[in-house]
Amino acid sequence: MDTRLEHANLVVRDVDATLRFLQTALPDFGVRHDSGGGSSDRWVHVGNDHAYVALMQSSVEPAEAWTPYVGRPGVNHLGFVVGDAGALRARMREAGYTESGVPNAHPWRKRVYFLDPDGNDWEFVEYGSDDPALRNDYALRG
Repeated sequence: MDTRLEHANLVVRDVDATLRFLQTALPDFGVRHDSGGGSSDRWVHVGNDHAYVALMQSSVEPAEAWTPYVGRPGVNHLGFVVGDAGALRARMREAGYTESGVPNAHPWRKRVYFLDPDGNDWEFVEYGSDDPALRNDYALRG
């Protein structure tokens, strides 16, 4: 069996807002569990049969807003493989989400990035080949 990431666990300001973001981007993600707890102890698992994201409701407002890619320790983005990056981009834009990355020109992968309501960046990549040598070619810088 190949190793794979099964889930990520995020603390968010608003579980419902992040849930809407993820289900807009990834329509196959359903709510696997919702604790139904109060605002400070609610947690939700949203995903499919293979992977999910655990969302925990924050009980504390952070002292400083998270900014990815500035060199501070933390997660810059989480990446998901999708079947149609163009359709995802259209859904996200129509729903009013902010695109954070620029289109790329790699011949074997199309990547789009969007910010969630907490400012976390998410990457969505569509591969144009099943050949790992092409999919993972970093010389092309796309």
